[in-house]
Amino acid sequence: MTSGRIKLLPDHVANQIAAGEVVQRPASVVKELMENALDAGATDIKLIVKDGGKSLIQVVDDGQGMNELDARMAFERHATSKIADAKDLFNLQTKGFRGEALASIAAVAHVEMKTKPEDAELGTLIKIEGSKLVQQVPVATAKGTSIAVKNLFYNIPARRKFLKSIQVEMRHVNEEFFRLALAHPNISFSLIHNGNTVFQLPKSNRLQRISNLFGHNISKKLVPVKEETDYIKIHGFIGKPEFAKLRRGEQYFFVNNRYIKSPYLHHALMTAYDGLIKDKTYPSYFLYFDIDPQHIDVNIHPTKTEIKFDDEQTVYSILKVAAKHSLGQFNLSPSIDFDHRPDLDVPYNYQKKSPAMPQINVDPDFNPFKEDDFGQPAKISPKRMEKQLAYWENLMHETRDLSDDLTEQTNRSTPSLDIESRINYKTFQLKQKYIVTNQNGHLLIINQHRAHQLVLYHDLMRHLQTGKMPMQQLMFPVEIQLNPLDLDRLKTFQPKISRMGFEILIEKDKVLIKAVPAPLKTAAITEVVESVLKELSFENTGELSHIETLMAQIIAEQSAVKTGQTLEESEMQNLVQALFRLEESRYTPKGKKVFVEISSTDIDRRFS
Repeated sequence: MTSGRIKLLPDHVANQIAAGEVVQRPASVVKELMENALDAGATDIKLIVKDGGKSLIQVVDDGQGMNELDARMAFERHATSKIADAKDLFNLQTKGFRGEALASIAAVAHVEMKTKPEDAELGTLIKIEGSKLVQQVPVATAKGTSIAVKNLFYNIPARRKFLKSIQVEMRHVNEEFFRLALAHPNISFSLIHNGNTVFQLPKSNRLQRISNLFGHNISKKLVPVKEETDYIKIHGFIGKPEFAKLRRGEQYFFVNNRYIKSPYLHHALMTAYDGLIKDKTYPSYFLYFDIDPQHIDVNIHPTKTEIKFDDEQTVYSILKVAAKHSLGQFNLSPSIDFDHRPDLDVPYNYQKKSPAMPQINVDPDFNPFKEDDFGQPAKISPKRMEKQLAYWENLMHETRDLSDDLTEQTNRSTPSLDIESRINYKTFQLKQKYIVTNQNGHLLIINQHRAHQLVLYHDLMRHLQTGKMPMQQLMFPVEIQLNPLDLDRLKTFQPKISRMGFEILIEKDKVLIKAVPAPLKTAAITEVVESVLKELSFENTGELSHIETLMAQIIAEQSAVKTGQTLEESEMQNLVQALFRLEESRYTPKGKKVFVEISSTDIDRRFS
């Protein structure tokens, strides 16, 4: 019989394929090695990284350690000490259980492991390169395990080529470190990158661990959550509504001390914030769920970051109620009493006052029936008459001018926006949102916020090109508390941010802003920084060459006049003139329409 087309893959090839599921980037290795350290009962875990994990990832723990046989078996596929049969999958108490992590890592890197149980005199040193055992010898070492992974994807150039920059890969490493450190505050962790100690976290409670990672001021922005039922227990902290951010970041769910991602639970929590936070803002939360392992399935995703509850609707309802109760208990959400009549409430300042007889104030000069000496109706109050006459005269002039302009050049289909043809635009404001004016027989309705935004954006870009960005020094520097990930992002792009007119000083857990671009108002500084950090998101922060353009858009948007702001006629005319001096005035940098135009022909058609 001739050989068939189906063949068994060699072990090293199968391991490399398996590594594609388990090991996606250096952060994947960090997750697997640190989880193994936790499962080994470690009380102190040290993570050492070089070049964002591309050159080295080393985890040192003081856990149980392994003897010579176990140390070698740990690198075999499907070798694990976590489960013995299928029933154990429904009562998992450990992080890892598939038995593929070390085998997959060793298939795509150089691995060196030293390990020793507490009762052994000597430990074991194992070196593996691309699934091949290079060395296994006794060695003097401390209790626990030290495993170093070097040159990740050295034998798969295509995979290594797709790794991001050192900064991006390190942010992913940081995130994995955060997740495990938050889940286990009773364990001390440390993180060292390129020889610099980034974090040194002592054993603590949950709130202290959160503060150590995200800055000490964060504790003032959180309220506790606690709800216990027979099915599930929920405890942790959620952010006060006034500190909701423009971007997601400090949002963590843990089920039985395992970090999970759950859009379903996120929706439940966001429902509790309905009416309390602005649209497209996100509260912080650090929530821990304790549930019988038999009610969940953690084996639905290779990285085990997704789980399935056997009764998701119950978990959803309990979480929503617990969050609402916490916000209400700390007077952060309004309580609703459907039988309450707020219109009958007595204001606090009047609760102890006696009722007073109401008084009627009338204009003594006003008498519609009284005639003067010439038989004409008597004049009303001079001040009132003056205001009324001014109002009606202005209205008549505006209406007459608008009517005259709309009847000119009815044969033209599009307005000529040549600013030099007519400088003195007649303008008035509509709903404190739009500027209404006319040009060559056409009615223009301009969005005042978008128009000003476009003008400021072009001004900023012009100054950027000349290298002379106007700055304003702040009398009192603005202080912004940031977590280490955000601080790292700002450090990466600090030279480009400085070119935009910012003078910033980055300290341990905060940023001091001493100067800003001239158009930016002090009240908007924090929001601009939040918006910039939102755009410098987790996945797209490789080498952002367009960071200046991005910042110009954000600064212009935050500095432009807002909807609801009253403008003087001179301000409206200046804005319209500046807008139509631009080469492209119809759309904002993000493609939103700045104005609409209505021809006199269209207006005539409406009256036909």
